[in-house]
Amino acid sequence: MTSGRILVVDDEPDTLGLIELTLQTAGYNVRTAANGDQALTLILNDTFDLILLDIMMPGMTGFDLVQTLQDRGADIPPIVYLTAKSRDEDREMGETLGAAAFLTKPTTRGDLIDTIASILDK
Repeated sequence: MTSGRILVVDDEPDTLGLIELTLQTAGYNVRTAANGDQALTLILNDTFDLILLDIMMPGMTGFDLVQTLQDRGADIPPIVYLTAKSRDEDREMGETLGAAAFLTKPTTRGDLIDTIASILDK
């Protein structure tokens, strides 16, 4: 069984629930946020080992969230973007903001768990 505190941020309730269940079943301690503002509050008040982050969300996008955290000098855990955005420009922006990994929706359970495990096991 694996362990680690993961924050999952996605504005789609069905996606959020499915990812939460998948990660909990794999042994992770999971918190969720339905938007960037909720995630910001959680990150500033709690500690996470990894953030699984959607990019396209109303209001504060995933990129906006990471930029805000950087601007505040926050201690940012590894970020894995899980998004439908698959253009090269999106990947480059994620890399510029320090992404540990970039997964495109839909992804398989195996790819998701393997990616997270490889980052947390470093």
